[in-house]
Amino acid sequence: MGILHDDVVIINQSKNEAEPSVITINCPDKTGLGCDLCRILLFFGLTIVRGDVSTDGKWCYIVFWVIPKPIIKWDTCRWELLKNRLIGTCPSCSSAFGISYYSSELQSSMVTDVFLIKLFCYDRKGLSHDVTTVFVNLELNIKKVKVSKTPVGTVMNLFFLTDTRELLHTKMRQEETYEALVDVMQAAIISCNIEKVGPEVTACSQASPFLSSAITNDVVLRTSNNVSITMDNSFSPAHTLVQIVCQDHKGLLYDIMRTLKDYNIQISYGRFYLKQGRKCEIDLFITQADGKKIIDPSMQRALSSRLQMELLQPLRVAVVSRGPDTELLVANPVELSSKGRPLVFHDITLALNMLNTCIFLAEIGRHVIGDQEWEVYRVLLDEGASLSTPRRKIEEGVWKLLMGWEQI
Repeated sequence: MGILHDDVVIINQSKNEAEPSVITINCPDKTGLGCDLCRILLFFGLTIVRGDVSTDGKWCYIVFWVIPKPIIKWDTCRWELLKNRLIGTCPSCSSAFGISYYSSELQSSMVTDVFLIKLFCYDRKGLSHDVTTVFVNLELNIKKVKVSKTPVGTVMNLFFLTDTRELLHTKMRQEETYEALVDVMQAAIISCNIEKVGPEVTACSQASPFLSSAITNDVVLRTSNNVSITMDNSFSPAHTLVQIVCQDHKGLLYDIMRTLKDYNIQISYGRFYLKQGRKCEIDLFITQADGKKIIDPSMQRALSSRLQMELLQPLRVAVVSRGPDTELLVANPVELSSKGRPLVFHDITLALNMLNTCIFLAEIGRHVIGDQEWEVYRVLLDEGASLSTPRRKIEEGVWKLLMGWEQI
């Protein structure tokens, strides 16, 4: 028996901006589904204030209570786009009785085309953030970027992107992208070229392999020292209960879900509450891939330690010297499925814009730190325009905005 396409995801929009909208998802289950859904909500700039998950291992029922950011305009088209993205990540449903039921093909096995946008323009304050915002609104995902300034006040931007809509190879989609860039850049744009590139071009764009110890060491800014994680096998005969109490941050539920996904952990039941003072309480009834409790003490310690690390430092931020220059480093863990954290470069450019700090050069690369792959953003700051902003203020300002604490 299948489920009708429109019933896979149901969104009840709140009429009051202060009240959460409710997203209900009813579909077949798979390990890591919660992570994939939370990643989409994070990409769309939604804050999850409450969540409930229930599954029998074959079918799941998930409810999210979400609040959009005030600065993002949410109209019917954006809610419909969100619904389509959520449906697209749900596992397939069967067909029955000749009725057309929702069926999503195995998108994860498809190779996504990479495109290079060469954008040559005059420099101005906030340029990188404006361009990045255009790409976010168009659902163009930045995989790598290189921004280089010239002595004559021009900038060459190289953006390696994938298109969520898989239409960037078409003339219409390329014209839509160009027009959106012209709309925000006006006369600053000199030329713009969009072309599909092969893996050899992407490989040649790799960033420098050297990383400062300030980003590879574990001593970095932290969310809170008050993180409590307990595991209990006595509460349920079939599940291990994981209880987490911590301070909220942007993408908190995504960070928990991606960690469980990487460990191949199945959630049978879970609930998430955001309380006053941004204190979060999470209860998760989980099993291993074989459907059994986590009995092995070493496995319990490993999972608890990884969750603790992800909640204490979901991102690493440092401002360091790079020869005579100043460099901002931001690193976030990459999922085993090779997906990076959404909107990081967008938030970096927004924070620097708010701090009146300009970008001279920017690169994105993948590095192995410890036993994890990390996505590392290296931003060489324009000292001429940024000299008045202390390094510590830049570091803390970028960190707070990435964590969802926007007061800079």
